[in-house]
Amino acid sequence: MTSTIALFVLLAIITGTSAADPDLLQDICVADPTSAVKINGFACKDIATVNATDFFFDGLAKAGSTNNSMGSLVTAANVQKIPGLNTLGVSLSRIDYAPGGLNPPHTHPRATEIVFVLEGELDVGFITTTNTLFSKSIKKGEIFVFPRGLVHFQKNNGNVAAAVIAAFNSQLPGTQSIAATLFAATPPVPDNVLTKAFQVGTKEVEKIKTRLAPKK
Repeated sequence: MTSTIALFVLLAIITGTSAADPDLLQDICVADPTSAVKINGFACKDIATVNATDFFFDGLAKAGSTNNSMGSLVTAANVQKIPGLNTLGVSLSRIDYAPGGLNPPHTHPRATEIVFVLEGELDVGFITTTNTLFSKSIKKGEIFVFPRGLVHFQKNNGNVAAAVIAAFNSQLPGTQSIAATLFAATPPVPDNVLTKAFQVGTKEVEKIKTRLAPKK
């Protein structure tokens, strides 16, 4: 199955189910991120200013740099990159992994995710609210689903780079990385909360906070 066919398959699966985002009430509502109007989503641009570029994005065509501490890079194609996605209830991402790269445990509070492996092999999994892990090794041409809101991860345990295309039933699924959410929040989560939750000392908490602090 080619990458192009894979995209159509993913979109068909997502759009064929109930969208997580509210249904649209008009043909198009291209996002106007400059609008001062605050709604659940984005205000619509004047139709007279809409053009084909509002529905186009080429950012998933090439692999991104995985030269970072996690050895992975997520390139999103959501409403912030494609204004024409506003109200349509779908988006995509490309995720690239260096050998040994990890897309660390995280959640998408507004969407179910389905991934299609473009290259390589990955160990993937999600954890239910009863702390049950569902995991599997997947390879090129295979698909795996992560239910909405559940903690999940992908790890490249191979010796070559890997990549997936991920589809979401939301124009802006949102991502909460578990470690960064807890240890790099602003203002910070109190140390006494983290030490008690993780059963570690203050020094260990401060060390993790330092490592996860946003780069300036």
